[in-house]
Amino acid sequence: MSAKPNILVIKLSALGDFVQAMGPFAAIRHHHPDARIILLTTRPFAAFAADSPYFDDVWIDSRPKPWDVAGMIRLRKLLRSAKFAMVYDLQTSDRSTSYFHLMGSPPWSGIATGCSHPHANPNRDVMHTLDRQAEQLLMAGIARTPPPDLSWVEADVAPFALPERFVLLVPGGAAHRLAKRWPAERFAALADKLAERSIASVVLGTTRDAEQVEAVVGGSSHAMSLIDKTDLADIVAIARRALGALGNDTGPMHLIAAAGCRSVVLFSDESDPALCAPRGNVEIIRRDDLAELDVESVLTALD
Repeated sequence: MSAKPNILVIKLSALGDFVQAMGPFAAIRHHHPDARIILLTTRPFAAFAADSPYFDDVWIDSRPKPWDVAGMIRLRKLLRSAKFAMVYDLQTSDRSTSYFHLMGSPPWSGIATGCSHPHANPNRDVMHTLDRQAEQLLMAGIARTPPPDLSWVEADVAPFALPERFVLLVPGGAAHRLAKRWPAERFAALADKLAERSIASVVLGTTRDAEQVEAVVGGSSHAMSLIDKTDLADIVAIARRALGALGNDTGPMHLIAAAGCRSVVLFSDESDPALCAPRGNVEIIRRDDLAELDVESVLTALD
């Protein structure tokens, strides 16, 4: 009896991109039902991926620097050890593409020069992430890629003592792209407006978002902070309970939208929703400068 073929999927980061790869993950699993499928990712996503129904194993990419010879040798040994029958590079970055040659040029779906299943669309960089990945897999012989599905996620939200009726607020975002954030005081003002309708606000974020979260909670007595208390599965489970969600163009909003929560996502001229916005029960509000966006417009979108 022959051994199962080994299939490698590469998706390293970031959170929003990782969530948008859930559909491709499912499509690859469906296309290779009897294979041993391994995900190569980074540590923040390993546990979440391991709990999913898509992978038999999850490997951590230590992402050694080019001058870290010992690290590169270890990575090369790891990647060559499984003799992969197919590699799906969903990251398609310079780093992940370089692994094509590091692995000895196995059958490969991606953008590596000379690979067996190239995503040969010169306009791939102006496609929405979901459309681009679906087309890449189509060119590799996978006919259908579903939207992201997080129905498999389970988490106990009881310890959070959530309000009966609440909206999720996500005021943070990339620290190096401050223009992607709606002013925190507007989130606080929105929380007060929601409270007039007997709707509480639950604020999500990590320590890197502390300044924004504290400004929201400090500016409104109706906002509850869960900063640094939630993992990825918790966010999905909480989103299922929420009446809706509002946030900047940041990773948690992709999780929330994929959980099926009605979401309003704010975009500045720092990013293009045509390329990366969450899909589903989602409304996009775009202003070149988010400081120009008033609270009433956002409240109307949440209605």
